[in-house]
Amino acid sequence: MTALITGASSGIGRDMARYLASLKYDLILVARREERLNKLKNELKGVRVRVITLDLSIPENCYSLYEQTKDERVDFLINNAGFGVYGEFSEVPLERELKLINTNITALHILTKLYLKDMLLRNKGRILNVGSAAGFLPGPTLSSYYASKNYVVRLTEAIHEELRRKKSGVSASVLCPGPVKTEFNEVADVSFIVEGLPSDFVAKYAIDKTLQKKMVITPGIRMKLAKFGEHFLSEKRLTRLSYNMQMRRK
Repeated sequence: MTALITGASSGIGRDMARYLASLKYDLILVARREERLNKLKNELKGVRVRVITLDLSIPENCYSLYEQTKDERVDFLINNAGFGVYGEFSEVPLERELKLINTNITALHILTKLYLKDMLLRNKGRILNVGSAAGFLPGPTLSSYYASKNYVVRLTEAIHEELRRKKSGVSASVLCPGPVKTEFNEVADVSFIVEGLPSDFVAKYAIDKTLQKKMVITPGIRMKLAKFGEHFLSEKRLTRLSYNMQMRRK
């Protein structure tokens, strides 16, 4: 069995690679930072590990990745690459937002489409798109990030239902954690009032639930309760609450 993980050089992606290696999956690890990928490769024993260094914010690189790996029968695709940008919508540089959209949305869309078609021909495979609890909310001061994760959640839910109705051997799941202890805060220049979950816990939980064909994966009782509570709040209230959930790094 072979798993392909984007954004594999740190955080959840790195811990997913470690867990899948323990399950004896061969791995294709994709990220921009070659040194970190090679360090992870040297750590993983007993499985075949291939490192591919690409910037997936460039759409052409997504097609290139598929062409390089389409003959390797990817059984498990994990679209984990992504980042956030803090700031009011009117102030965030457009170039930075477009890079976010290309990474969080365009790359995920392209790779999901291409590998899904191959999985359907074999009637076998798992796709895990890494969303966020942000995908259930509007996100003042992180508007582009929250909007991108809304796209990831709704796209994956739709694909999951299409596959379920076909009784397909392929499934699509979306991971929607709250804050996780990763490098996200440093990249986005933001901190959260809620303590993050350990990355290795989130990675294992997400993979186990994906293998069980669960559609929306929300690790941690706190986020499960928060998601349930959203049904009782107005959109205006949710937007204000969302604003207060993050604050600018001091």
